[in-house]
Amino acid sequence: MAHFEEGTTLDRFLLETMRAHPGATGQLVTLLKQVALAGKLVSARVQRAGLAGMLGAAGGMNIQGEFVQKLDIYANETFKRALEHAGVCCMIVSEEEDGIVAIPEAFEVGEYCFSMDPLDGSSNIDTNASIGTIFAVHRRCTDGRDGTAADVLRRGRELVCAGYIVYGAGTVLVLSTGEGVHGFTLDPSVGEFFLSHRDLRLSGPTRAYSCNEAYAAQWDPRLQAWLASLKAPALGWSARYIGSLVGDFHRNLVKGGVFLYPPTPKAPKGKLRMLYEAQPLAFLAEAAGGAASDGTAPILDKVPATLHERTPLYIGNADAVAEIVAALRDGAPSRA
Repeated sequence: MAHFEEGTTLDRFLLETMRAHPGATGQLVTLLKQVALAGKLVSARVQRAGLAGMLGAAGGMNIQGEFVQKLDIYANETFKRALEHAGVCCMIVSEEEDGIVAIPEAFEVGEYCFSMDPLDGSSNIDTNASIGTIFAVHRRCTDGRDGTAADVLRRGRELVCAGYIVYGAGTVLVLSTGEGVHGFTLDPSVGEFFLSHRDLRLSGPTRAYSCNEAYAAQWDPRLQAWLASLKAPALGWSARYIGSLVGDFHRNLVKGGVFLYPPTPKAPKGKLRMLYEAQPLAFLAEAAGGAASDGTAPILDKVPATLHERTPLYIGNADAVAEIVAALRDGAPSRA
């Protein structure tokens, strides 16, 4: 991979990365440029949501049974519009849509399939907390004009790219094509994403965990015991919980930590979506030297059966994920 200094624009990064791969068609570069464009538009709307009348619920529910916020609708439509006309996608899958979104007949199709959670953490919108967009990119494996479910219902290891955009104190786009994980911060004064986090790594031990402990009494007793074992004063563990998957993952990617969202009696298969939440973040975690598991198997080895399949998720520094998996299998370790 080419050497990049901080301050490199996203466009330069993408073009020079493409040059390092002979035979690249440029479609993936175009796709990611369109993602960045949509991210800029959503970021601008998030920053002025109150002034633009975009706070609050839209008055309906999505296919997940969740209340739809006004910004959910805006983000979903913005990413679809940015991608459908560029000639790089043959289908789009969104958390906000029941089925596959086909590319309109008026536009050419490309070789990639785009899956997204257009606005993760949208329950945080009205409180001005971190929210974001999570996305995954597959290269299609079927023939014909339009993509099919078979193009995306595959192991996460078959992803060609994954990333997210977090809209917080600043807007940061994080992505990987499997060769390292890099973050780009939007400078709104010039409208460009610049390299700000080069080669992010989830390395070494961590002493930070992110979870909603209000649900702990509903978790597997072995996981409860593991969590309780962290609270010995001598261990120095800290709780760091934002309340949005993308916000918590980004914090842990930059600072180190482990995020857990176990199953509960009300959600025995977990709550997070495999295709466009767990898989892309697992792809990033492994590319950064970390790990992601559903409690028994690596997330990237799993094959979702449906577009909106849910999963438990344990993701972050590899040592902490391994410890959770071992605790769920054998019981919590002794801290004596």
